[in-house]
Amino acid sequence: MQPRVGKRWGAAAALLIAAGTVAALAGASANTSAATQPAIVIGWAYDSKGNMAPFDGPALAAARIHIRQINARGGVNGRRLQIRTCDTNNNNPARAKTCARQLLGRGAHVMFVTCDVDFATPVVQEAINLGKLTIAPCIGTDQMGPKRFGRQKGRLAFSFGNVAQDEGSAMAEYAIRRGWRTAGLGTNTLLVYFKNVVQAFEKRYTQLGGRIVARESYATGANNVQTAVTRLNQRRASVYVTSTAFGELPAFVSGFRSLGNQTPVLNSWAGDGTYWVTQNPRITNYYAVTYASVFGDDPNPAVRRLAVQVKAATGGFVAGPAAIDGVVTAIRRARGSTAGSALATQLERFKKVQTISGRVSFSRSLHTVFGRQYRVIQVQNNRGRRVGMVTAKVVPKI
Repeated sequence: MQPRVGKRWGAAAALLIAAGTVAALAGASANTSAATQPAIVIGWAYDSKGNMAPFDGPALAAARIHIRQINARGGVNGRRLQIRTCDTNNNNPARAKTCARQLLGRGAHVMFVTCDVDFATPVVQEAINLGKLTIAPCIGTDQMGPKRFGRQKGRLAFSFGNVAQDEGSAMAEYAIRRGWRTAGLGTNTLLVYFKNVVQAFEKRYTQLGGRIVARESYATGANNVQTAVTRLNQRRASVYVTSTAFGELPAFVSGFRSLGNQTPVLNSWAGDGTYWVTQNPRITNYYAVTYASVFGDDPNPAVRRLAVQVKAATGGFVAGPAAIDGVVTAIRRARGSTAGSALATQLERFKKVQTISGRVSFSRSLHTVFGRQYRVIQVQNNRGRRVGMVTAKVVPKI
C-alpha cells in the first residue's frame, strides 16, 4: 500500500530532488574542473648510461610508479603530477645545462637532478637561478643546499639522500653494537660523499670508544686500490671501513679476501646490492647500510612490492618515490603553491615526516636527509640479506 503524499509534501520532495540534482551537478562540475587543472610538472634530468645510471634509473622508475598511484587518488590538491625527462648523457656539463633549459622551458615547476652534487651542479644552477625548487633523490652530502649554492639560492636545493654525516654515524653505531672496537679506514677520494662518510664514521666511532688503527686512501680510476688494501691488511682490525662504488668496490673487498683476510668490511649505501660481487674469491662477511633491502626482506611491504616492480639492484631506488612524497607534502602544506621559496620553507620545517622510505628530517643548515632508519645488509657467499636496522643518534660535525 502506497502512502498518500499531499501537495505540500510532494512539492517539498520535488524541491529536495531538485536541490540534490543541483548539488550532484555542482560536484560533477568541481570534479571536472579539478581534472582539467594544469599538471604539476617535475623536470627530471638524469644519467641513463654513465656512472650514475645505476642510481638514477631505478629512482626514476620507482618515482613514475609512485606518481601513478598518487594521481589515481586524485593528485595533489586536485592537480595531477607529471614527469618530463632529459638525459644528461653521462652527465656531460654542457649537455646537462641544455637539459635543464629544455625542461624549464617546457614548464617544469620542480627540478630533479642526478645523484651526485658535482655532476648535478649545472642543472641545479639553472633551476635555482629561476627560483625553482631543485631536488636530488639520493645525493649524500650537505653540499646540496646553502653550503655549495649560497644562502639565498641554495635554500632551493635539497636531497632525499642520506647526508654523509648521518650515514657514517649510523655505520659507527652499528660497528660498536657488533663489538668491532678497532677499525682500519680506506677512503676513496673521488667524491665528497665518499670522503665525508668515512670522516663521519671516524668522528662518531671514536666518540663511542672505537679506535682507528690505520688510514689509507685510494681513488676511482687511479689503480691504487690494491696498494691501500695491502697496507690496511698489515694492521689487525675488527672491521675495515670504506665508502665506495664503481670498479673500486669489488677490488677493495676481494682484495682482502684474496689475501686470506676474512675481517668484516663495512660500506655505505654506495656499496649496496650484490650486482658487483666477484666469483673468485666469493664475497663473505661484507656489510652495507642502505635505504631499503632489495632481497625480499624489507620490513615495509610497499617497499618490497616496488623493489620487484623496478627490479631494483640497490635500495636507493626508494629515494625517488620518497622525494615525490616530500614534494607532495610540501605543496599541500604550502596550500597548493609550487613557488620554490614557499616549498623550500616547508621542507626546512620537516621533522620526521613520513615517506615511503621512512621518516625524514631537514633543517635550515642540512638540506639532505638525516634521521632515516637504515637497513643493514650482509653479503655472505655472494648472497645478500637484511641483518639489522640502525638509526644514527648523533649527526657529527666534520
